[in-house]
Amino acid sequence: MTTQPISPLRSSLSRRGLLCGLASGAAALTLAACSGGSRKSGAGAVEYWMWDASQLPAYEACAKAFEAKTGIKVNITQIAWGDYWTKLTAGFIAGTGPDAFTDHISKFAQFVDLEVLVPLEKQAAWAGVDESAFQEGLIDLWKGEDGHQYGCPKDWDTVAVFYNRDMLAQAGLSEADLADWSWNPADGGTFEKVLARLTVDKNGVRGDEPGFDKNRVAVYGLGIQDAGTGDGQTQWSPFTGSAGDWFYTNKETWGDHYRYDEKVFQDTMDWYFGLVDKGYMPPRGAFSSTTSTDVQLGSGKIAMCFNGSWMFGTYAKLDVKVGIAANPVGPNGKSVSLFNGLGDSISKQSANIDNASKWVAFLGTAEAQDIVASHGIVFPAIASSTKKAVKVFEETGLPTKPFTQHLEDKSTFFFPLTYFGADVGAIMKPATDDLWANRVPASTLTKYNEQVNLLFKTSKHKKS
Repeated sequence: MTTQPISPLRSSLSRRGLLCGLASGAAALTLAACSGGSRKSGAGAVEYWMWDASQLPAYEACAKAFEAKTGIKVNITQIAWGDYWTKLTAGFIAGTGPDAFTDHISKFAQFVDLEVLVPLEKQAAWAGVDESAFQEGLIDLWKGEDGHQYGCPKDWDTVAVFYNRDMLAQAGLSEADLADWSWNPADGGTFEKVLARLTVDKNGVRGDEPGFDKNRVAVYGLGIQDAGTGDGQTQWSPFTGSAGDWFYTNKETWGDHYRYDEKVFQDTMDWYFGLVDKGYMPPRGAFSSTTSTDVQLGSGKIAMCFNGSWMFGTYAKLDVKVGIAANPVGPNGKSVSLFNGLGDSISKQSANIDNASKWVAFLGTAEAQDIVASHGIVFPAIASSTKKAVKVFEETGLPTKPFTQHLEDKSTFFFPLTYFGADVGAIMKPATDDLWANRVPASTLTKYNEQVNLLFKTSKHKKS
């Protein structure tokens, strides 16, 4: 097993960030799809690409175990997130891409549409994968509309609130105040009261005290790095998902009509970005676009933020006392989280499909996912391996319950899985940026929603 890291040309982004990636990727990949299939399966080392450097040691260990088991070598190439999809697209075009690669739901539909992925269930090695072992819903998330299995679940993630424990105590608040908090779009509920109390201006006046200067804030109650594009995974999704019965599209997966024009969604977005007007959340420009919320929290500039379970280890290592709380309960009576996960896919262009399928199938076993669990970076997709990861995570002294409880309570909703993912992102990024930067009303999203839905109306994918 060899590893070849590729230095990033620009800083890496959040998982959510790829939605606003290459809108031109579909056209480029069409060329690859038309010319694909010329490479034939054969013996040899498996070329595997991934983006997460923090998971690299875990997958190096998996590759070592796989080689010892099968005699097949795996060459791992780690490419920073900001360049990963560009290089993968270029690889599809030139026929120089990997045999297997880490896939993401927001790109998955595009790859399925362009027929560049191998149906895993048609490979003999897939018989060694116990589909019932995965967390509920994950195996189906990686099925195409045609019913074929194009991805093997590797991990899952949910979102929770990371906060500064010292700031909470200094504000006269306790963990109990976060245990039963709630929000609503009318007055923000107890969640907004907590934010107000945690916000402090440069004169030391708190956001809920007379004389608070919202234009000269020293510590913001809630952090934000970007406006969330079209999914708001670590920004507004815990609110839009608990506002009522709203979901991104007309179907849980493979929808063909987006719902950004609905009142319940727009009211929630007006309330959320309205926190900027009150001084409780940073306006755009308060931090650089590359200053992530973990950095904001670690520097003492914010008191709390939403982030994903994949960032658990990063927050655990901050030089401040960190706590983790469940998302506030919304008007629908639930604390909810977007539920996402990564998968492994195989390129149809691979000259080594047989060995690649053995590698991907191995990564879908408890043996491999237990190895990943032992590194304490992510929650593996297999339920038994998740339990082992929980033990490793909690050695940090931080709780995992705010993340895992959503699976137990069935209070999750899927990342939007639709065709035109990159195009939807390209349309919605300036739309949500405008809400944050220029504080335009969320009713402006209606026109963008029309543009998004036009993609489906004028394509073969419109079904309703």
